[in-house]
This record gives sequence, C-alpha cells and structure tokens, in this order.
Amino acid sequence: MPSGKGSKLLRYIEHRLRVSLADGRVIIGTFLAFDKHLNLVLVDAEEFRTLKNKKGGAARAAIIEERQEKRSLGLIILRGENVVSVAVEGPPPPSSSSAAARVNAGGPGMARGAGRGVVPPPSATGVPPPPGVVPMGGAPMGLGAAPVHGVGGMGMPPPPIGGVPPPGMMGRGMPPPGMGRGGGGY
Repeated sequence: MPSGKGSKLLRYIEHRLRVSLADGRVIIGTFLAFDKHLNLVLVDAEEFRTLKNKKGGAARAAIIEERQEKRSLGLIILRGENVVSVAVEGPPPPSSSSAAARVNAGGPGMARGAGRGVVPPPSATGVPPPPGVVPMGGAPMGLGAAPVHGVGGMGMPPPPIGGVPPPGMMGRGMPPPGMGRGGGGY
C-alpha cells in the first residue's frame, strides 16, 4: 500500500469531515473524493461563518458581538489551496443506509442478463429454444470446442526473410517491394 497523504485520506472516505478554509469559513460535509492537489469533494455540505460586530459608543469600551451563520451548500468541490485543516466529525453511516444502497435498491421482479450471447432460460412450458439459439454456456453456432482458423492465435506473420513478402501478402502492414527501408528503388 502506498504511503503518504493519499493513503491516509482514503481511510476517511464517507466520513463526516470538518474542513477549515483560509478565509475563516468552516465546511462540514460527507467526504467523497480527493486528488493530488488536496481538492476535496463533499456532499451534504454546510458552511459556517463567524461574523463579528462591534457595538458601543466612543465613551464606552467596544463590545464585540459574535454570531454564526449557517448555509446549506449540498455537493461541493473545495480547492486544495484554500484548505487549512481537516478534522473527522463522525464515522461513515452504516452500510445498509449508505447512498449507494438507496440508489441501487431493487424493485419488484428478478434481474437477468439480457443481450448478446445470453439466452433466456426455457419457459415453464418446456418449449425448447428456437433453432440456431445456443443454450447458456455452449459455443456459438459454427464454433466447436476446437480453435478456428483465423480466430485468435499469433496475430501477424513474422517478417519475410530478404525483404520481399510471399505472394498474397501485399497490403497487410508491409510496404510494396522497392519502397521499404534501404532496399531496391533508386
């Protein structure tokens, strides 16, 4: 496992983080991702700002009043250049209520593969599949268990000895005779 900031931050994916920014704001959100610049992606993020107001006249000592403003942001990307500190606020949510489980929750019915090469199972009536349809796990029509000429194997043939391709090999990745490197021609 690689060492460094990246591997340490990976531990906190899906945790609630408190991120302090250079301008004094604090962002709290669920940590989704980061990159080499320490850019952070947070979801369900909230911004907290502390505002200071001076109250009182010239005759009295100035009284400083602080209040905190909260703002919901949602999904955000924080530029790493502005991040001053990162602290863990809380653990990740239980796996059963994670966002992926909510999004990928299945509906009624059964999932089955459908598409190229997948044949639906025979119906309950026992009717065999139509001719030309291959049962699951079998080889496609025309292909037996043995390898077929031209399918797979070595790829391109080895280069010819002497620079002249055998008959019928023109146009298959080789220049015509006399046009190759250093041979024939002018």
